[in-house]
Amino acid sequence: MEQTLILIKPDGVKKHLIGEIIKRFESNGLDIRAIKLVRINRSQAEGFYQVHKEQPFFEELVQFMTSGPIIACVLEGERAITRVRQIMGTTDPKKAEKGTIRNEFADSIRYNIIHGSDSKASADYEIPNFFNRLEIIGIQAG
Repeated sequence: MEQTLILIKPDGVKKHLIGEIIKRFESNGLDIRAIKLVRINRSQAEGFYQVHKEQPFFEELVQFMTSGPIIACVLEGERAITRVRQIMGTTDPKKAEKGTIRNEFADSIRYNIIHGSDSKASADYEIPNFFNRLEIIGIQAG
């Protein structure tokens, strides 16, 4: 089983899409292992998005991600990273496949509703930014 992180960004929370987005993942066989509503500060956003630090959109991204609450969620399932990325759709909602989260709900590349880890290495880095090991619940037999 593979784990991945999703973040429902401030625009998704503001649009009241939390339930709809979570439902899409659960109905596709992905299990929630951790979930919380958080508001990150500038330092946390800069650290989380450090890979984009040299990009021209970095400052705008940090401002956006600190502009309101977000939902952080660890999802688990077979090929979870690939499946989550398919359900989300490509970053540009105009190019995202019909029926994906971004195609249906996102306004633009900048305001694209959701983040999902793009690789196992990313998930391994991103998950501890929001959850410690005790907060991630596994399935228990019995």
